[in-house]
Amino acid sequence: MTQDVRSFAVTVDGGKLSVRTYGDPSKPTVLLIHGYPDTQAVWDGVVSELVDDFHVVTYDTRGIGASKGPLFKHGYTLERLADDLYAVADVVAPGLPVHLVGHDWGSVQAWEAVTRADSAERFLSYTSISGPCLDHAALWTRSGLRKPTPKAAVRSLKQALASWYIVAFHLPVAPRVVWRLGLAKQWPRIVKAIEGTSVETSATLSRDGSRGVLYYRANMLPKLRHPQERSTSVPVQVLTPTRDRFVTPALATQAPAPWTERLYVRQVSGGHWIVVKKAALIAERVKEFVLSDIVTPGGPEPVRSLLRAEARQGTKDRREFEDKLVVVTGAGSGIGRATALAFAEQGADIVVADIDAVAAARTVELVELLGARAYLYTVDVASAEAMERFAEDVRTAAGVPDVVVNNAGIGMSGPFLATEVKDWERILGVNVWGVIHGARCFGEMMRERGEGGHIVNLASAAAYTPSRTLSAYSTSKAAVLMLSECLRAEFSRYGIGVSAICPGFIATNITRTTKFVGQSAEQQERTRQRITGLYRRRNFGPEKVADRIVAAVRSDKPVVPVALEAKAGRAIARLSPALARRMAKIDPTG
Repeated sequence: MTQDVRSFAVTVDGGKLSVRTYGDPSKPTVLLIHGYPDTQAVWDGVVSELVDDFHVVTYDTRGIGASKGPLFKHGYTLERLADDLYAVADVVAPGLPVHLVGHDWGSVQAWEAVTRADSAERFLSYTSISGPCLDHAALWTRSGLRKPTPKAAVRSLKQALASWYIVAFHLPVAPRVVWRLGLAKQWPRIVKAIEGTSVETSATLSRDGSRGVLYYRANMLPKLRHPQERSTSVPVQVLTPTRDRFVTPALATQAPAPWTERLYVRQVSGGHWIVVKKAALIAERVKEFVLSDIVTPGGPEPVRSLLRAEARQGTKDRREFEDKLVVVTGAGSGIGRATALAFAEQGADIVVADIDAVAAARTVELVELLGARAYLYTVDVASAEAMERFAEDVRTAAGVPDVVVNNAGIGMSGPFLATEVKDWERILGVNVWGVIHGARCFGEMMRERGEGGHIVNLASAAAYTPSRTLSAYSTSKAAVLMLSECLRAEFSRYGIGVSAICPGFIATNITRTTKFVGQSAEQQERTRQRITGLYRRRNFGPEKVADRIVAAVRSDKPVVPVALEAKAGRAIARLSPALARRMAKIDPTG
């Protein structure tokens, strides 16, 4: 962090505020407001990431840390806290508007400031993290009570359960005494247990925790009883952590919508204290917002997630995957092509990847006929180097994908002893390593971006239905299924869903290209024609699989059997493994 740091006090009505400034005062000012029971030190990691580009300011809010404040709750109303924010802004950037970033109670205070009549003259932008406007929250709650529905009841109940501590803070004497008598010493362990985040405690934490209770007592009930309609024209970015235990996504995103002219909601992967655990991610989101032409005229075009958030405003007929980026491997035909078109119909931009350039180009044409943007790539999914180049090219040309469908695959049938090493290498290279490479390369990008995502891996009903003639194919697909289950468990912490799709007998080109080991070329051709005819008569097309894939992403389903035989096979594998073993002895090829 730069050594250009200034510390000073700003006198306000009822106390003094301890302020720190970092970096070059001639650069745009970003003012960071901390939450409860933190001090301005909670922003140290974010400051170090922002200071090269901005004049960064933090301060201890009244009565907290090194700041002074009154002893009674009437001195901690949101009106006074917003006055403090204005006072600090006037000192650190006299006559110039600033960018605000608030976390937790700092966000609550900042909402109070940006919904004042003159806020557009004082603030260029506002980024809110884990803290709603209390007026908006009260009006949102009342709207659910006026028009009660099961969905509204569930959302209100979830937020009420998340806000249990607010009720405790209104108990007489007890909460303040608990802070004084020992909660402060246990606080790092508590945060570590519920968040997985290490927070450094200040020497004033015992007093800060006790004094901060007055923030709740001075404001929660008055706002709940008499909420005001507070609007703002300041551009607002709401960052919603995926695992916030105190502010639900519904409250954070829905409550401000009617009162904010320019609202940009973006998901970030993390918990309530994400400003500590993922300081670089928060700083990056702030920079993307305030430097974009949304806020700064002449700035760069907004990143994809900001464009998506912008387009979402005020549109009731918006398609589900509008402006999202979907990567589909093996998209030149069959399930891959159908999946690319299904997502394109829902407004997504599509990366069409296939080893067959001609087939991929035709899919691109079809995607573009649907009005979606398409990117064409020729890639061998079995090659780690090729997939790494492919992933980087996608990031450079289109950005980090929101959905990745690892669909590329090949078929193989025949006796185990007739399957040569080169056959195993080929099928495992495409069917298993192709999925591994796709999940690894794009999964890392999704994790770094911190906005979640979804990975879809094409397995098969053969993954759980053994067959004497499918030892290589079933092994490869069983590996994909288990890999998907493992990735789902690991990636959930990053907000990334993983689904395994297990189709049954689907009429695609795979039957025409399947290798039947142990057969001559003429025998293979006759077998292909016979199996292709059976699949055609089954009349279950790839479009139906594509629909299930879209639904799996929508609802984050872990395993999706597709077609009756796939569902039946899964049931038999679970309920009667002995029957599955007997059925495995049947030779479906003849």
